[in-house]
Amino acid sequence: MSISHYIKEIGRGKDGARPLSREQSADLLGQVLDGVVTDLEIGGFCLAMRIKGETPEEMAGFLDAVHQRLNLIPASDGPIVVLPSYNGARKLPVLTPLLALLLAREGVGVLVHGTPTESKRVFSSEVLAALDTPALTAIKTIAAGEVAFAPTELLSPALKRLLDVRRAVGLRNPAHSLVKLMNPVAGKALVVSSYTHPEYALSMAATFELVKADALLLRGTEGEGVADPRRSPQMQGFIQGEQVLAHEGVKGTLPSVPDLPKAIDADSTAAYIRSVLDGDSPLPPSIAQQVAHILQLLKQL
Repeated sequence: MSISHYIKEIGRGKDGARPLSREQSADLLGQVLDGVVTDLEIGGFCLAMRIKGETPEEMAGFLDAVHQRLNLIPASDGPIVVLPSYNGARKLPVLTPLLALLLAREGVGVLVHGTPTESKRVFSSEVLAALDTPALTAIKTIAAGEVAFAPTELLSPALKRLLDVRRAVGLRNPAHSLVKLMNPVAGKALVVSSYTHPEYALSMAATFELVKADALLLRGTEGEGVADPRRSPQMQGFIQGEQVLAHEGVKGTLPSVPDLPKAIDADSTAAYIRSVLDGDSPLPPSIAQQVAHILQLLKQL
């Protein structure tokens, strides 16, 4: 097995490279995930795609390959909200766990999945551990009103290895986008996905349309899929790939910004989240709005 013929197509530079079809993309990434190609080919694939950029068709094919190989979370009685969490906190506290716990309080089962991708950030797994939600060690059903955290390697060891290529080459690769788009649940689920650069809003929306996803897409906080407390971000909702919700948001920083903890370590963030849940600190309006949109979409599943 070899992916050299695919690398030849995608590795001709930003202007000379040719996009792959959905089927070709699924075959390419399938070989990478199955471990039947060399490390040199994997490095070539990662660098070529980083330079060329992925088309929605390619991302759909990559997702096909990933979904065929995931260790899926079993279906539950109700739909599960899926919160990818891979960016962590750099300047602001990571509030993905707050979003998860707010949804659980509404009786929703929530799956947070992720892995540290950088060494100098604070990640949801650390905050959830401080909130007495340790990482799963085995695949299990998620009950209504429960928050579970699944390390990426539990869902797909091969995808975790591909994410780790970044530590060797210093650049992101398609896996870093795939983990924000994939649905690791066997039953009904809503994926909450985010982007950091506006141009990705169009390509990610197009990918959701191609794979007929149930999802909420927004510009999150430092790459996390939770609304920025300082803003009112644009949000798009998809049911079976069709846009059914469009929240325009407000450009720029809101005139009134809630007080956030200055320290972003796991314990400080966990203490702030407890304070919000207990009603001692105000819930940021943008996160409250996001919860409302998610609940609205869940009713349509």
